[in-house]
Amino acid sequence: MSKINRRDFIKTSSIAGAGLSVAPVGLPNYLTRKDDRVIKVGIIGVGLRGRGHLDLFLRREDCEVTAICDIDPLAIQASQKMISKAGRKAAKVFDKGEEAYLKLLEEDNVDAVVIATPWVWHVPMSVAAMRAGKFTGVEVNGATAIEECWELVSAYEETGVPLMFLENVCYRRDVMAVLNMVRKGMFGEMIHLEGGYQHDLRHVKFNDGVDPYGKGVEFGDKGYSEAKWRTTHSVYRDGDLYPTHGIGPVAMYCDINRGNRFLYLTSMSTKARGLHDYVVNHPSGGKDHPNAKVDFKLGDVVTTLIKTQNGESVMLSHDTNLPRPYSLGFRVQGSKGIWMDVNKSLYLEGVSEKAHRWESADEYLEKYDHPLWKKYEQKAVGAGHGGMDYFVINAFVESVKRKVNPPIDVYDAATWMAITPLSEQSIANGSQPMHFPDFTKGKWMMRKSDFALGDDY
Repeated sequence: MSKINRRDFIKTSSIAGAGLSVAPVGLPNYLTRKDDRVIKVGIIGVGLRGRGHLDLFLRREDCEVTAICDIDPLAIQASQKMISKAGRKAAKVFDKGEEAYLKLLEEDNVDAVVIATPWVWHVPMSVAAMRAGKFTGVEVNGATAIEECWELVSAYEETGVPLMFLENVCYRRDVMAVLNMVRKGMFGEMIHLEGGYQHDLRHVKFNDGVDPYGKGVEFGDKGYSEAKWRTTHSVYRDGDLYPTHGIGPVAMYCDINRGNRFLYLTSMSTKARGLHDYVVNHPSGGKDHPNAKVDFKLGDVVTTLIKTQNGESVMLSHDTNLPRPYSLGFRVQGSKGIWMDVNKSLYLEGVSEKAHRWESADEYLEKYDHPLWKKYEQKAVGAGHGGMDYFVINAFVESVKRKVNPPIDVYDAATWMAITPLSEQSIANGSQPMHFPDFTKGKWMMRKSDFALGDDY
């Protein structure tokens, strides 16, 4: 299935081959630049998500967006308008075909790149960027095959050029406050954790070809924005397609790749009804609409259980095709207490006023607000996703400026992205356990927890 996906979605073999041909010449730009006050940034993919990152770079005096790449002329036009409105110099444009990003990577005036393209491009573009000597930031997704995860690790280990996985939920305010509490031992020893991506995306997976959040039942060539590519994954694949919003914070809570690791997982999916029903019942659709005949493979709810080296269990949920309120469904349960995202409550044995009764988490989240949020709250105002986008981009920028590995690195990227193909394999084999590769090659035993422990990131 993974081979079919890569062949059907894009001409991946030619792209990967082109990327591998971009070899670094001398030391990477981010290491050799003498002026560290301003980093030169290239953005590959300036659709809705890419322009969100562009906005954050334009707010900063220590960044200059020197190059942008996209095959959509409207995205380029909107980006240049943003740059002009911010009083900045127009970025150099790369828009001549699907491999235009390779030309951007040849630019000496680019120290670092951020990749915000459709999922199947993330790995070949990241590999090419590292091999071109550009400090790489890549948006989140699940891999199409375990081999992709190894490609990322190999490119980093062969070039020494860092990659940051831009998982913004690790910086969500309540998530970081709970991380602060976990590190203070308030929940005791970690026992069981939960998270997931529970978000009704039917209006995103289908639209009218004009408005990404508009009315309609089209996808693929007739769709707009994410509907052009995201829905196709639901046609061919059955697994946890988007695991990292849930697993990122959970991995930090239990020190994955930093004294702990994931051992194996087992996954199960339900029947697929949500997307079909959406098409049939939509005013623009109906039982005779061509998309009503599409056989969607993605189960409406995919549940994955993971066992860790240190004995914790983790449950992930992927639920994007049914009517429901948004929730990432976090649960942090230790030997002394529990916090749950969905009811915004917690219970701490010997601390909570009433035994066996939930209490509001608000007072605790305020009291144990993470130091980074206390310091940078005002700078995060107006940033995407409740401000957490500021923190993930700030961590990326500071890592480039200081010439250090980022707090969410290539080993995290490989490990978290591996959940998708492993879950697909498990479901296809009757929920058989699938073992995680050790992408760190044993280094997880010596690596120390370092996420969000500095003064700035």
